[in-house]
Amino acid sequence: MANLTTKELTALEDQIKYEQVLVKKYQAMACLCNDTKIQNELNNFAQKHQQHCDTLMTFFN
Repeated sequence: MANLTTKELTALEDQIKYEQVLVKKYQAMACLCNDTKIQNELNNFAQKHQQHCDTLMTFFN
């Protein structure tokens, strides 16, 4: 792990939280959607933000 400042760690934690919120929102919207094509797109967006979250988490390992 790179030596991150306290400010950088806080920003990283905040960004992870934002990504997690987006994942949950897109998943919730997909569950409410009746159109399969739109539902798939929303799930793709959720998956992409989950990947962002996973990438950001690597800074803590």
